[in-house]
Amino acid sequence: VQLQASGGGLVQAGDSLRLSCAASGRTFTTYVMGWFRQAPGKEREFVATINRSGISTYYSDFVKGRFTISRDNAKNTLYLQMNSVKPEDTAVYYCAASSKWGKIESYTRQSYDYWGQGTQVTVSS
Repeated sequence: VQLQASGGGLVQAGDSLRLSCAASGRTFTTYVMGWFRQAPGKEREFVATINRSGISTYYSDFVKGRFTISRDNAKNTLYLQMNSVKPEDTAVYYCAASSKWGKIESYTRQSYDYWGQGTQVTVSS
């Protein structure tokens, strides 16, 4: 599967932003999908994940209540709605796909097989 992330940009603290990730290739519903981010000088970290049907989601503590992950299986697209953004949310955001089965809460970065190219999100204070 090929993944193309988009929607990043420069926003102010408190603003909202929606990221998209378009998938092509194999059937989209084959994969659990996730968002990760990587700030300069830091390791790539987990943001959110969603199961194949879109019913179950799981978030990192630092975005819980502010970000919402969703997917449109008819459009082969993953989304990340980012509300009340903070300067510490500044990072390159990556979408990823996993063919693994099991509880999505147990997934690690290594659980994801395919990665998009990333989209830059910059939040000014």
